[in-house]
This record gives sequence, structure tokens and C-alpha cells, in this order.
Amino acid sequence: MLTKEEIRDWFIGLQESICSQLEAVDGKGKFISDQWQRSGGGGGITRVIADGNIIEKGGVNFSAVWGKTPEPVLKSIQLDPMDQPDFFATGVSIVLHPFNPMVPIIHMNVRYFEMTNGKWWFGGGIDLTPHYVNAEDARHFHQTLKSICDRHHPSYYPEFKNWADDYFFLKHRKETRGIGGVFFDYLKDDSTFTKEARFNFVRDLGNGLAPLYTHFMKKNGNLPYTEKEKQWQCIRRGRYVEFNLVWDRGTKFGLDTDGRTESILMSLPPQAHWVYNYQAVVGSEEENTLSKLRKGITWI
Repeated sequence: MLTKEEIRDWFIGLQESICSQLEAVDGKGKFISDQWQRSGGGGGITRVIADGNIIEKGGVNFSAVWGKTPEPVLKSIQLDPMDQPDFFATGVSIVLHPFNPMVPIIHMNVRYFEMTNGKWWFGGGIDLTPHYVNAEDARHFHQTLKSICDRHHPSYYPEFKNWADDYFFLKHRKETRGIGGVFFDYLKDDSTFTKEARFNFVRDLGNGLAPLYTHFMKKNGNLPYTEKEKQWQCIRRGRYVEFNLVWDRGTKFGLDTDGRTESILMSLPPQAHWVYNYQAVVGSEEENTLSKLRKGITWI
């Protein structure tokens, strides 16, 4: 039977693999490592990169934490708070912010959660947030994710793509955070999937992050851009901040479990702008991008 220690150890290796691949393509930026302990149990390793050739700021975080399950978590899975089971959670989360506005922001989280009452599940996802939506890049991103999903079950990509469209959505803006991707939660064993099968899918998805993003780093990292496009990048980064602070479950879980604030907020960009009542110029690339920030687009 697959153990939480085996899953934890694989996540540690994933963090190292992703950091090595990103450093190799960036050519300048190096990850610094910051190990931390959680007072309630467990800890993690935060690895942060800044001022590279392509990556302006990014983080690849590993954590393995445990203790009493917080009441908000119990409510979210409809368990009686009086039961008070202990929890164990481990995973890796990544957010990368590039210098060049032609390179997208990428996010990934893969995680495992179990409780002493016997319940366990996997969750996670990958999504892409281009500052300028490019149809070719969107097709490549979604086709790669579909290929990974299809290796495990034909229902995965359509189901998890729709889930991502619904999850990575700024309700107060009526727009998606980017072009979506895949998102899933509460993946358990059942008549179709064993625990090992679920873990194999999570592993393939986790291993897919670095090849996906280094593709965009190589393809778009040296494209020319203007100050106007940098200003637009900062406006879009502002939307990214809004999602992570208002809607993101990972942010809320980290804060609810007394996680390390610096690591939780690693996902925020180094600079962002909020322009009052911003209106894109009719016919501009900015307006074109805004028109594509909606649910249900078939990218492939």
C-alpha cells in the first residue's frame, strides 16, 4: 500500500527536478533554499528565484505538515468538527512570473491529504495566465495537458478542464484568470481507480510542469516588447493578486493551518498595478486578450 512517506519523498524529488530544469533554461537565476518549521507540526522547503534572464520572480515550494484538522477544512468536506481527526498534507506548489510580458505566468499545485479517520485524496492542477493570449501557445498548453490526462483516463481532460474554468475565475471581475488548464480535488480510490493509479496521474502532471514552461521560456523569452506592454503586464498581475488573495483555496488553507506566510504569499508578483476603471482600446491586443478571458473556450 502506498504510504504518505513515499508520496512526500516523491514531492521532494519533484521540487529539485523542477528547480534544476528552470535554472538550466533561465541561464542566470538561481534558486535559494529556505527551510522552515511549522509550530503545529511539520514544515517545508521554500525555493525562490529572482532576477534571472527570463524569470523575474518565482517559487517552487514543498511542504509536509500535520496536526489537528482545522475547522474550516472539516466544514469544506462536511465532517463534524467534534470528531477532530488529525491531518497530514504534503505537496509542491509553483508560481513563476517572467520579465517579458510575452511569456505567461504559470501555476501548478500537486498535493496529497489524509486524515487519521482513514480519508485521503489527491488534488492539484496547472493553469496558464498569459498577459497576451496567443492561440498557438494556448493550443500547445492544452494539447500537452490533454495528452497527459489521456494516458490515465479519457474523462480526465474534459472534466478537469471544465473544473479549471470554474475554479480559476474572478467572480468579481467576471473573467477567468487566464486560459485555464486542469484542476481537480478529492481524487480517491473507487471501482475504477486505485490509490496508485491516482498517484501515477499526479506524478505525470507534476513532471509535465518544467517541460511546459521551459518551452515558453525558450519560445517567447527574447521577444521584443514596449513600455505599454509592460504596463499591461502589471495590470494583469494585479488581477493575479486579486485571485490569489480573494479566491484561492491554497492561500486560505495555508493561512487556516498556520502555515508560513512568506511561503504562502510567494505567489505574488514583484510589482502590480491597479488602474482605476481601465478600458482597453478598441481593436487592441489588450482588448483581444480580455475577450478571451472567459469559460468554455475550446483551445484544441
